[in-house]
Amino acid sequence: MKTKLLNASAVIALAAAGGAIAASNPMVGGAPMLDNRNIIQNAVNSKDHTTLVAAVKAGGLADTLQGPGPFTVFAPTNAAFAALPAGTVDTLLKPENKDTLDKILTYHVVPGRFDLATLDQQIVNGGGKAVLKTVQGEPLTVQGSGKNLMVTDEKGGSAHVTIGDVYQSNGVIQVIDRVLLPN
Repeated sequence: MKTKLLNASAVIALAAAGGAIAASNPMVGGAPMLDNRNIIQNAVNSKDHTTLVAAVKAGGLADTLQGPGPFTVFAPTNAAFAALPAGTVDTLLKPENKDTLDKILTYHVVPGRFDLATLDQQIVNGGGKAVLKTVQGEPLTVQGSGKNLMVTDEKGGSAHVTIGDVYQSNGVIQVIDRVLLPN
């Protein structure tokens, strides 16, 4: 079998065409996520996470997520927030609902760095599922493998990881397509 080496232009063309080349700084919401920046420094650049960033700021969690971590953030997109019942996000962003907002936001954060390989191993060790304790205190259940992971909340709602292993200086982001809700 002959092996053909690709030059730099071929690699760029293959990547642009959706080829299977892993980028060290994946694009999320139209912006490169740089692994030398923290979770907040990257998230503010993602056009797909403006609602999450606004919620984190309203909840007063920005300082925490800029801290040393490590944290794993299951980060819902704007579309995930938009899928909530009408008026939910506006209600949560009001100062009088800060406690509820904090409960929901911290339910999306797990202490430690859980990349896809680590989650896969936890799922194997857990007999088909990994149960992760969130910063909020209630668990999330992760099932599947590799790029086909599903995260289930305590109410039975499920989100799929749509972009995995977005490394940050203080953790990793797993982009998800639904908002997870604690009890």
